[in-house]
Amino acid sequence: MAAQSEHARLAQAGYEALQRGDAGAARDAFERVAAAGVATSQLWLLLAQARAGTGAERIAVTEALDRVLAAEPRHRQALVLRGDYAEDDRAACSFYGLALANASEAERAQPLLRAAQERLAAASGRFADHLRARVADANAGPRFTEAVALVTGEKQLYLQQPTSFFFPGLPHRQFFDAAEFDWAPGLVEAASAIRAELDELIASGSGSAPYVQADPTRASRGHALLDDPRWSAFHLLENGVPQAVNAPRCPATLAALAAAPLPHIPGRSPMALFSVLRPHTHIPAHNGMLNTRLIVHLPLIVPERCRLRVGNEERAVRAGELMIFDDSIEHEAWNDSDEPRVVLLFEVWRPELTAAERAGLTTLFGAVGLYEGGQ
Repeated sequence: MAAQSEHARLAQAGYEALQRGDAGAARDAFERVAAAGVATSQLWLLLAQARAGTGAERIAVTEALDRVLAAEPRHRQALVLRGDYAEDDRAACSFYGLALANASEAERAQPLLRAAQERLAAASGRFADHLRARVADANAGPRFTEAVALVTGEKQLYLQQPTSFFFPGLPHRQFFDAAEFDWAPGLVEAASAIRAELDELIASGSGSAPYVQADPTRASRGHALLDDPRWSAFHLLENGVPQAVNAPRCPATLAALAAAPLPHIPGRSPMALFSVLRPHTHIPAHNGMLNTRLIVHLPLIVPERCRLRVGNEERAVRAGELMIFDDSIEHEAWNDSDEPRVVLLFEVWRPELTAAERAGLTTLFGAVGLYEGGQ
């Protein structure tokens, strides 16, 4: 009992010494408690601070901090201090990163974690500079460049996350090059004729509807542009059939689309439309339903300051330049101009799918539409 009282007295004396800035006296008191084998995690943390205050070697400080983290692996104060005394920048980043993990914005605003964020950024920057300098002459292509950006933290990793159906084994590619598709040049060549048909549709003053519409038979996901005409569409092919009003007005457009590998699934596809994004409208980040398709944009009416982000790559939208992307990867679009932006939008099969896989998927997706069981 007397020994316990003595250890408690020493711990209190050490704490008071530390509070008044006497790191030497605090360290002496905490060392005696630690030597007796009765130190708590909190006391080991105080001892680490006292050792640091007396200019102790790094190994002495980290030994105390490692005692804390062995008992409480996510002790934020210990993690930040351990990062300060880490062996190198990469080690420091691991400690700062864990300290910041799952922290709320309010917590990140506190001095401890704000300092951790600053030190993490500085350490990450030094590591990134080192890597970039070493591979500056590698000339290994855009995939290698992106891989370096991912490992340095300059870019975030985005993967396919379709909301309804995932087909395994397909490459996680954000944008595809139009040169990979033999049907693409013909579509671009037809852009003038397609634009002329679009102009007539717009001049008619009818035939458009909000792009995102509520379905009374399904739960609403609360899209920011639900039933909002700021993002609207002139449908040409809808749910697998020509749209009665618009399709007959656009024969050149439908002829140009005929060469593309459009999925043909009863009640579902093909789909093709003119997508209209009104001035100063942002389509929030979202994921498409399937990763078995690619979305194609043929920009037709494109003012300045229109852009599209897919995953970690953002591109400017330019008239006549095809944009082919995997919409199961998070994406968003902006029209920051004072005029509408219009693109021809349609879907095609993923090129990696075999003929047998496409046939199987056609049967599978068709079976979904045929199901009438349950209630």
